[in-house]
Amino acid sequence: MTTSTSEPLKAAIKGRAATLGFDACGFASAQAPWPAGGRLMDFIALERHGSMDWMQTTAERRAHPTAMWPQARSAIVLGLNYGPDLNPLDALQDRSRAAISVYAQGDDYHALIKGRLKQLGQWLAAETGCELKVFVDTAPLMEKPLAERAGVGWQGKHTNLVSREFGSWLFLGSILTTLALEPDSPSGEHCGACRACLDICPTQAFPAPFQLDARACLSYLTIEHKGPIPHRYRVPMGNRIYGCDDCLAVCPWNKFAQAGREQALHARETLKGPSLADLSALDDAAFRALFAKSPVKRIGRARFVRNVLYAIGNCGDPDLIAVTRARLGDEDADVRGAAIWALSRLMPPDAFAALASQRARDEADPETRKEWFQAPLA
Repeated sequence: MTTSTSEPLKAAIKGRAATLGFDACGFASAQAPWPAGGRLMDFIALERHGSMDWMQTTAERRAHPTAMWPQARSAIVLGLNYGPDLNPLDALQDRSRAAISVYAQGDDYHALIKGRLKQLGQWLAAETGCELKVFVDTAPLMEKPLAERAGVGWQGKHTNLVSREFGSWLFLGSILTTLALEPDSPSGEHCGACRACLDICPTQAFPAPFQLDARACLSYLTIEHKGPIPHRYRVPMGNRIYGCDDCLAVCPWNKFAQAGREQALHARETLKGPSLADLSALDDAAFRALFAKSPVKRIGRARFVRNVLYAIGNCGDPDLIAVTRARLGDEDADVRGAAIWALSRLMPPDAFAALASQRARDEADPETRKEWFQAPLA
């Protein structure tokens, strides 16, 4: 194993990381006891992971950094600021336009950060002869508690990372290495009595401070959840069609945040409050073209349009009845169901009842038929 306790080496790593565009860099032991593993097991035991079965199947590997790589001795945690130049909560005011999570308005951060981690890793291996592995949240490594250990920030009451310097807006990447680097001091938790992130949640997804039930979280429901979104969460969605930034945006520590420097992560003009009517009409080719190099693309056109139609149902604009009716013939059952629900909220009750009576009798798909009968009660 490679050994090093050199503070000059840590300073050199930080300098190299800054040159590559990282805004934060901290060091933690990969071998110390890991309470986060126990919290993960509790989370899964309570089934708060919803349909994210991969969390359960990889739980043992997530339980401790060395469970994934026994040779790891130290972790280098990197942060890249993606702070928005506008308050994300402002996007919730115009219900005819879509609110897309800040992190998804630019290019997909995974490829960008992983490429830079590899550059940093190649340099470090050449300098020291160490072995290492790089991670950007697609691997079973719990990066937020690792970042907390490394002094990059702390996990707030909403379970997301909060930074003194960058507020809520840090993308994380990690390098596990065989180097024995002196750990940095954890920053400690600085939420105090504040519960703004808990109180603003539109679906009350936090059973208690520092606990999340993903099954009620709009980020989970709009991105990870397959099938119809439960009725009780459709109205609280508002115009949020991909993710939710409410608990991040309301954090008082954002007063120290600053707009991100990385151009590729800046919001595209086409994704700053796009029209719900336009988004509902996207076919697969147009969806892929609009979201090229975007994390949004991974949920697929059908799930995306499903979300858009729920948002249309919440906008209260009868001018969108026509574009919504056009989706009644969609090839995807979830899209058809979302269109039915949206029409039940946009159309006068008598007109919708007449339409439902006509369409439900002729509907072959049982799930779509069920939506016709449930929708007036939504």
